[in-house]
Amino acid sequence: MPLGPPSSAINIQPAVSSLSQNVPRTPASISIHPVALFSILDHYLRRKDDQDRVIGTLLGTRTETHVEIRTSFAVLHSETSEQVAVDMDYHRTMYELHRKVNSKEVIVGWYSTGSNLNTYSALIQNFYSQETAPHQAVHISLDTGVEPGQPAGVKGYISSPVGVFPKPENCVFVPIPVELKFRDSERSGVDLLTSTALSSLPSTSSSLSSPTTSLETLSSSIENIISMIDRVLTYVRAVLAGEAQGDAAIGRYLMDTLGASTEGDADVGGSAAEMGGFNGRLQDTLMVSYLANLVRAQAEVSSRLALVSAA
Repeated sequence: MPLGPPSSAINIQPAVSSLSQNVPRTPASISIHPVALFSILDHYLRRKDDQDRVIGTLLGTRTETHVEIRTSFAVLHSETSEQVAVDMDYHRTMYELHRKVNSKEVIVGWYSTGSNLNTYSALIQNFYSQETAPHQAVHISLDTGVEPGQPAGVKGYISSPVGVFPKPENCVFVPIPVELKFRDSERSGVDLLTSTALSSLPSTSSSLSSPTTSLETLSSSIENIISMIDRVLTYVRAVLAGEAQGDAAIGRYLMDTLGASTEGDADVGGSAAEMGGFNGRLQDTLMVSYLANLVRAQAEVSSRLALVSAA
């Protein structure tokens, strides 16, 4: 169904106040789940050769000031120099099917690939604003980094009407912060997908990746912590030696972090008590690592003994 003729849509960087009246509060931030991003990328890879971009529907939950995007699905559309057409029946059918599986997730907006916000984007935004009424529809723009000079990234927008008598095709896209959000239990899966994507590059090995174990995840986390501690030590030593200018915000953050790691031991008195609490937690971590290595060694010995006895 055609959405209408082109007019004007602009993209500005500074935030502006909403011109709408009698509507809920404007979302101040967006969080998006990796599943939604992977679905958008898969849709982009399966597009037709003559398609410059793809669009789809975003599903999730919302509060007065925050929108959480949990999943998405593709929507058929076509664009020409004269009009844009969106298959609204397909969009509503897919949403009804999704509602049968998860009734808590609602339509929160739409997505598109590429960084270009044009007149057709304003028309599509108006359509999704009707689907999310009385709330505002959010727009996620995923740049795949394929175009030269355009780095890969994700941007979020809301719209605001323009003019005394605003038309659907006239709006301002206002950017709002977007963050990637996933649970700690999903970190290993995300790491596996990213490592698989890197291993599929021509310069890397083509061997298949396997899910990481809990011990490997712990080892990787410890290595990352050691790397971050080394960076902090390098910065602190450079500031103390006068080689770099100190930042008060970073100093306060480091003090808060050290205070949180020794919370509960500071009441004993003095920096010695704080250091003792830190050393105690460090010894606990080392003990857990030692026991994990001991269990793994015992399992290997048991398996070898079982093979010998079977032979």
